[in-house]
Amino acid sequence: MDMKLAILGLYIVKEGFEYLASYLNFRHLQRAGARVPPEFEGKVDENVVGKMVRYEAERTRFGFFSGAVDNAAAVVFIWGGVLNVYNSWIAGLGLPFAASGWLFFLLLFYAGEFLEAPLNLYHTFRIENKYGFNTMTPGLWVSDLVKSLLIASAVISLLAFAGFGLIRWSPRHWWFWVWGFLFVFGIFMMYISPYVIEPLFNKFVPVEDEALREKIARMAGKAGIKVSRVLKVDASRRSRHTNAYFTGIGKTKRIVLYDTLLQGMDHDEVLSVLAHEIGHWKKRHLLKMMAAFEAASFAGLWVASRLVRGDVLTRIFGINAETLFAKLVILGLIAGIVSLPLKAAANYLSRAHERQADAESFRLAGGPAMISALVKLSRENLSNLNPHPLYVALYYSHPPVAERIRYLEAMK
Repeated sequence: MDMKLAILGLYIVKEGFEYLASYLNFRHLQRAGARVPPEFEGKVDENVVGKMVRYEAERTRFGFFSGAVDNAAAVVFIWGGVLNVYNSWIAGLGLPFAASGWLFFLLLFYAGEFLEAPLNLYHTFRIENKYGFNTMTPGLWVSDLVKSLLIASAVISLLAFAGFGLIRWSPRHWWFWVWGFLFVFGIFMMYISPYVIEPLFNKFVPVEDEALREKIARMAGKAGIKVSRVLKVDASRRSRHTNAYFTGIGKTKRIVLYDTLLQGMDHDEVLSVLAHEIGHWKKRHLLKMMAAFEAASFAGLWVASRLVRGDVLTRIFGINAETLFAKLVILGLIAGIVSLPLKAAANYLSRAHERQADAESFRLAGGPAMISALVKLSRENLSNLNPHPLYVALYYSHPPVAERIRYLEAMK
């Protein structure tokens, strides 16, 4: 069998399996979605559950369409000969090696953003509007897009010139030097992002409620850690979704609470959410996930360095001008096919971390408050209360909320 067609077949099988998981989740939603799980009985009414089902169903149908657009673009670009034409054009410009790589991937990035922009617009101003979540104006959407493109362009430029410079400097061992550079750059970005990038999009201020701040300090002392940066972010400028997250590293690490979360929860519920984030902090989940990611990156770059040495990849896909850039695009495609089990494994590990953080929240703030917070988060975000197990295994970084509540109930 022609190897190019064989890879296309694997790509179709992989994408088909993911579509199947989404379809099973969709059908499961239609059959059981309106059923209120025992953990939510008396806490959400049928109207809210019906709205949850409609919201998830509409997002799923849109996901089918946007996924089909992405798949069609990938097939046309790689198997339809567009990659060969594009690669030959870049090679024909006669630019230096690093400049060629920079232009190759920067224009490719812009093309992807151009393709995604209409889809993002529809999702934001049609679906999110319809269900009362979107608070973003068209002007803010454009402003965010421009800022994101500028930041991404700067990052891509730095990575391209540094990465391809290292490849030129050390042709045989570049994979090690590139891995080291990306590792250092990732740490650097984690340090500067809270101070340089995130404030470009949102305003961060200390939590203003003095009584809540005192309770936070007492709970942090109980956990044996110092939490000096608990901030409120003006997430309501863009969406009514509620959330909290942990960001930064070292002296820049901080816990960020959405202003929508502070508006909709009492002190005990806020403390339980905060305790969950402290649980991640105490258990060093970020460091563990970073270690796993860096190990996978180390192995992946070593394999990539072997596969790009010859002309096998360019011959398979009929690439006339043999460039490293075209080989890297093809490798990225193949990596996407074979990495599906790794994605499931990473989400399995993440779900285990979430259960540990829930246990820490129970210890610090008590089970009832966390259960109440989870119910409110699910209700306000219109979460799917009855996801299909296969979909959970592939895509859920958190256990389904009903499972989390059962876990907390059992801890009592």
